[in-house]
Amino acid sequence: MSLGRAVRRVTVAAAIAAVVLGVYTAWRIAIQGDRDERRPADAIVVLGAAQFNGTPSPVFEARLDHAIDLYNEGIAPYLVVTGGKVNGDITTEAGAARKYATDRGVPDDAILDEDQGRTTEESIAGVSKLFEARDLHSAVFVSDRTHMLRVLRMAEDRGIIAWGSPTTTSPVDQDEGRHARALVHEMAGLAAYYLGGLPLLDDSAVLGTP
Repeated sequence: MSLGRAVRRVTVAAAIAAVVLGVYTAWRIAIQGDRDERRPADAIVVLGAAQFNGTPSPVFEARLDHAIDLYNEGIAPYLVVTGGKVNGDITTEAGAARKYATDRGVPDDAILDEDQGRTTEESIAGVSKLFEARDLHSAVFVSDRTHMLRVLRMAEDRGIIAWGSPTTTSPVDQDEGRHARALVHEMAGLAAYYLGGLPLLDDSAVLGTP
């Protein structure tokens, strides 16, 4: 066999493997996103998204409404809000979330803040430290359907007993184009996480817009 033919075969095999892996990953994202695993836990953790001068974006609002519903059901005694800020912001995503939740009846002392993370991995790392400080071990995580698989993998890798309860009212799920972009973003995010050494993704750039 010539070297050129061998290279072409390897290239084709690699392309097929990449397609199969992509399809499998998309399937796993979809399966996890369709699961609501709510159950009693130490805390409910809602992942941040874009906010505008203290007002949560529609994506963030959908996550918060679902997390508040879980809190009111008695799923957990604490609601953990997450997300830092970018240059020019007057408040953090966590700060906007805290105000949104307290305005809707969640007691201030039931809310814990992780207000430094700008990516999912940074926020989960911050939540892990918060849990260690308060001797918390389990959580129901709230985010968009496409986001849940990556969130849970990261939380479990940090030693948190994690279940997912995705919001079903996110604008991302109401628009096929946004959903497709979110799915591609999550596939890239999972690759970056598992391969390591790749740039962390700012999720609000895809999910946090109105």
